[in-house]
Amino acid sequence: MEKETNRFLGDAPIGKLMGKYAVPCIISLLVGALYNIVDQIFIANAAYLGSYGNAANTVVFPLTVIALAVAVMIGDGCCAFVSLSLGKNETADARKSVGSAVVMTVASGIVLCAIYLLFAAPIIAMFGGTVNDETFRYSQEYFFWITLGVPFYMFGQAMNPIIRADGSPRFAMVSTLAGAVINIILDPLFIFVFRWGMMGAAAATVLGQVVTAALAVWYLLRMRLVRPAKGDYHVDFHIAGRTLTLGVTSFLSQISLVMAMAAVNNMLRRYGALDPVFGQAQYAQIPMAVVGIVMKFFQIVISIVVGMAAGCIPIAGYNMGARLKGRVRSLFTRLLSAESAVGAIALIIVECFPAQLIAIFGAANESAYYTQFALRSFRVYLCMVVFACVNKACFIFLQAMGKALASTMLSMVREVVFGVGLALLLPRFFGLDGVLYSMPVSDVLTFLIAVWLIRRTYAQLAEPEEGRGVVVPMAAPECTPAK
Repeated sequence: MEKETNRFLGDAPIGKLMGKYAVPCIISLLVGALYNIVDQIFIANAAYLGSYGNAANTVVFPLTVIALAVAVMIGDGCCAFVSLSLGKNETADARKSVGSAVVMTVASGIVLCAIYLLFAAPIIAMFGGTVNDETFRYSQEYFFWITLGVPFYMFGQAMNPIIRADGSPRFAMVSTLAGAVINIILDPLFIFVFRWGMMGAAAATVLGQVVTAALAVWYLLRMRLVRPAKGDYHVDFHIAGRTLTLGVTSFLSQISLVMAMAAVNNMLRRYGALDPVFGQAQYAQIPMAVVGIVMKFFQIVISIVVGMAAGCIPIAGYNMGARLKGRVRSLFTRLLSAESAVGAIALIIVECFPAQLIAIFGAANESAYYTQFALRSFRVYLCMVVFACVNKACFIFLQAMGKALASTMLSMVREVVFGVGLALLLPRFFGLDGVLYSMPVSDVLTFLIAVWLIRRTYAQLAEPEEGRGVVVPMAAPECTPAK
C-alpha cells in the first residue's frame, strides 16, 4: 500500500487538482447539509407539523452542530496532519494520526450522546425551545431520536476528510451521498405515510447516518496510503495533540456558530415576545422557524464554500510540506476567486427570489405574517453573503497552511466577538430587526480583518521558494478506493 503515493499533488496543474478534490468535497458537504434541510422541508410541508415542527427543527439544529464540531476537529485536523506528513514523507506518523482519530471519534460520540440524553430538557430550553408548549414538545421528540444517531453521525463526518486525505475524495462523496439518499427516501414515507411526525423525520436521518458510518468503516479497512496497523488504533497523545491543534479552527468555527445560534434563538424569543404580532401565542414560533430556514439556505451556500476550501487542504498541506510556495499562492488566488463567485450567485438568489425559497419550506400553509417576515429575513440577514464566503475560505486555507493560530483567532472574532456580541447588542436598539442586522455587520467587520491576513499571506508566499524539500513516491491519481 505504501508504494501508492500522492506526489502528483506537487506536480499536477492546480486547476485540475481543485476539480478533483474540491468537487467531491463540495458534494459530500452539500449532501451532509441535506440531512437537516430535507427534514425541515418535509416537516414544513406536513400540515400537522407546520411552523411548530420547523421551529423545533431550528432548536435542535445547533445541537447537531456541536456533534459536528467535535467530529470535524478530529477529522479535519487528521486530514491536515496526514497531508503535511505525506508531504514530508513521514508516513508512520500519518498512520498513527488516523488510528488516534478513529479512537477519539468513537469515544467522543458515545460521551456526547450520553450527555444529551441526561440533560435533554435544559439543553432544549437553552436553545429557545420554550417559545411555546407545542414547539417544546416537538423539540423533545425530535431531539431524542436524533441523539441516538449522534455516534454514527460523528463517525461518518470525522472519517470523511480522512478518506479524502487518503486520496479517495470520490468514495468520501459516495458514502455521504448514500446516507442522504436513504434519508430522502424514508422521510416522506415516515412523515406522510406512517405519520410518525418528528420521530419519523429523525429516524430517517439516523438510518442514513448509520449507512454512511458503515461505509466509512469499510474504507478504513482498505485504505490506500496510510492504512493503520492494529497497533496504531490507540490515542498517541503527542500526535493527537498536533492533530487536534490543526483541527481546532474547524471546531471553533462550528462551536462558535452554535453560540451565535443560541444567542440568535434566544433574542428571537425575547424580542419576538415584545412584537405586537409575534407576541401572540399562535405566532410566537414564526421568527425562530423563519430564521432557521434562512440559516438552512446559508448552510447550503457555506457547504459549497467550505467544500471548495476543505478540498484544497490536501493540496495546500502537501505543497507547504514540500515548500512549493508558488503553487500554494496560485491555489489561494483561485480559491478566493471561486468563493467570491459563489457568494455573488447566492446574493442574487436571496435578493431576487426569496419568495421561491420560502415556498420550498411550506409557506403556503402559513399566515401572511410568516411570509412577510421571511422575505425580509432573507434579504437582510444574507445581504453580505459575498463577504461571508471569502471569510470562511480564509479561515480554512490558513488552517491548511498550518497557520492554526491566525485561522483560529479570525474564526473566533467572527463567530464569538461579532456573531454573538452583535446578536445580543443590536436587538436592544432595533428589536427583531437587530437580530437580522447582526449577520451582515459581523461579515463586514470580519472581512476587514481578513483582507489584512490575505495580504500578509500573499507576501509570505511570494518569498523565494526553497524547492521541493523531500522526494515523495508517486500516488495513483485515481480517487476510487482500492479493490
